[in-house]
Amino acid sequence: MSGPGPLLRKGFVFGLVLQHELQHQETMLQTLQLQTTVEYPVRDDSPFGDASDGPDEIRVEGDSFVLGATDEPWAYDNELVAHELELDAFFIDRTPVTNGAFADFISHRGNSSSKHWSPEGWAWREREEIRAPLFWERSKDGWERVRFGRREPVPLDEPVQHVSWYEADAFARWAGKRLPTEVEWERAAAWHERRGKDRFPWGGEWTGYEANLGHRRFSPAPAGSYAGGESRVGCRQLTGDVWEWTSSHFLPYPGFLAFPYPEFSEVYFGDEYRVLRGGSWATDSVVARSSFRSWDLPDRRHLFAGFRCARDG
Repeated sequence: MSGPGPLLRKGFVFGLVLQHELQHQETMLQTLQLQTTVEYPVRDDSPFGDASDGPDEIRVEGDSFVLGATDEPWAYDNELVAHELELDAFFIDRTPVTNGAFADFISHRGNSSSKHWSPEGWAWREREEIRAPLFWERSKDGWERVRFGRREPVPLDEPVQHVSWYEADAFARWAGKRLPTEVEWERAAAWHERRGKDRFPWGGEWTGYEANLGHRRFSPAPAGSYAGGESRVGCRQLTGDVWEWTSSHFLPYPGFLAFPYPEFSEVYFGDEYRVLRGGSWATDSVVARSSFRSWDLPDRRHLFAGFRCARDG
């Protein structure tokens, strides 16, 4: 008797369905956020531990590491095949970029100068009349946002969210940096020099205190929170809080094999979509593994997405 087919091996088909349902929960929350005239009940659990200061950026040494899913029975086809590669040293921000930093970008006219934008990004900004992150509004007292129907001051210490790839790229240029590649992001998030690949930046299991996941708090936690989730290189909040835009196009890994059908990932490969990593406060821990790759168009702003910056080392 032959063994189970690939859909049944290690319960993959069950994992596939479960992950899809969990991803749809986040999509539904994105949809509810778009309905700004209706106030929805939300939870705002406190993060574990106070936010703490640290260096603005972390230097990650150049070395070889393994990119992609290694011991993930439910890994999607675009996370495979895991492969070793060499990576030069680089710097990456310790925490995601905050609302306060993005407000400075706006107030210092970085947002309104074409020199900081890609040609495509500037054309989009002008066409869509983009002046601030989605759901932000200027009041006499400063910036306010609408969050699930509530109007409130923008918390300056929280990671910025609801920004497009174009906006993230422009901010990074204004700051004299760039967006990290997805390879750099995964190296900072998941590689342990002795143990190899970790599922999460802090290890193999989420117990609830290491990251802002699972929509227990309906917004990002202040930058620098969740000391228990610090990565091996010293970065915080690489998992949870906000999806993080990277500079990378959504492309297949060497040896890619479409499974269970080409429309799952393969039809999206190319230079149209950009990769996001890490998951948001609305992402379930089952999905938020360090090898997980999300992707979207560079003008999308309804996502619970932010970013951190990087530069050459």
